[in-house]
Amino acid sequence: MNIHEKYINRCIQIAKNAIPLAYPNPAVGCCIVHKNSIIGEGYTSAYGGSHAEVNAISSVRNKDLLTECSLYVTLEPCSHFGKTPPCSDLILKHKIPRVIIGIKDPNPKVSGKGIKKLKENGVHVEFNILAEACENHHKIFLTNITKKRPFIILKWAETSDGYIAPEKKNISKPLWISNEHSRQLSHKLRSEFDCILVGSKTIIDDNPRLNTRDWPGKSPKIVVLNRKNNLNKKLNVFKTGSEVLIIDEKTIDYNKNIAEQTLEYLKSKDIYSVIVEGGAQTLNTFLKENLWDEIKVFKSQKKLFSGTNAPIIQSIKFSEKKIVNDRLITYCNN
Repeated sequence: MNIHEKYINRCIQIAKNAIPLAYPNPAVGCCIVHKNSIIGEGYTSAYGGSHAEVNAISSVRNKDLLTECSLYVTLEPCSHFGKTPPCSDLILKHKIPRVIIGIKDPNPKVSGKGIKKLKENGVHVEFNILAEACENHHKIFLTNITKKRPFIILKWAETSDGYIAPEKKNISKPLWISNEHSRQLSHKLRSEFDCILVGSKTIIDDNPRLNTRDWPGKSPKIVVLNRKNNLNKKLNVFKTGSEVLIIDEKTIDYNKNIAEQTLEYLKSKDIYSVIVEGGAQTLNTFLKENLWDEIKVFKSQKKLFSGTNAPIIQSIKFSEKKIVNDRLITYCNN
C-alpha cells in the first residue's frame, strides 16, 4: 500500500461514521495531510449538514498550514450549490495545492466537474486511488445514481442441508438457524439500511419484530408485501415503533414484475437501501427478476432434514467469513 492508498484507506474508515446518517448523501470521508501527518479529519454530517471536506478543513487548528497540505477524500468534491456551497470552492479558498480522490462522483451534477474546476485553478489532482474499496464503501449511493433504484441485499440463514425453515413452525418457540453472533451481525446490517422487506407469510408464520434489538443502532422501516392488506395489527411489527409500509394490490399490480414495481414505489418514498429477509417466495421473486446487488447467507452447521428449501443462487461466491461455527457467504451480482 503506497502513501496515497494509506490515506484514502483512512478516509474510508472515517467515512463509516457517517453511515447511515448522511443518506441520501454519500457517506464521504476526508483527511488533510501536512508533511506525512494527518492534521484534520471529517466525514459527512447528517443530511443537509456540512460535507466531509468542510468538516475536515474546519478541524484544522492552524489554517495557515493548508497551503502546504494534501486533501484526501473518498469521492470527488462537489462543484455545485445544493443544500451547502460547493466543496471545490472551499478547497480553492484555502489554497490547498493537492487533492487526492478515491473515485469520481457519477452524479450528473458533479461527474468530473469538481476535478475539472480544481485543475483549472492550478490544483494537482489524482483520482482512482483504492477505487474498488471506495466503490464498495459508496455502493448504496452509486447504485441509486447509476441504476436509479435502491441498493438491494437478499439475506437469509440456511442449514447445512439447505433449508431456511422447518416444515412446521412454533411461534412460541422459534427455531434459530444461525448463532447469536450471526444474529448480532445481522442486526448491525439492519441498522445501516433504510428498510427491511418481507412477505406477509413471514409476518404471519414467524411474528418477527424485525428491529435492531441486538445492536445499538436505528431500526429500519418495515415493508410488507401484503396483497389484501389484511394483517392483524396486534402482530409484533406493529408494536416496535418502526414505520410499517404495506404494499398491497392498490400499490402495485401483483400479476407482473412484483419486485420491479416494489422498488419503484420504495424509490418514490425516498428509500435508498433494502434488505429482503424472506420468506422463500419473496426472495425468489427478487432472484427471478434479477433485482439484487448482494446476497448474504448465514450458513449454519445445523440440519433440519426437511422443510423450506433455500433459494438457488446462480452466482459465484464473492467472499466467506467464519462467525464462530457459522459461515457468512456473500455473493455479488456483477
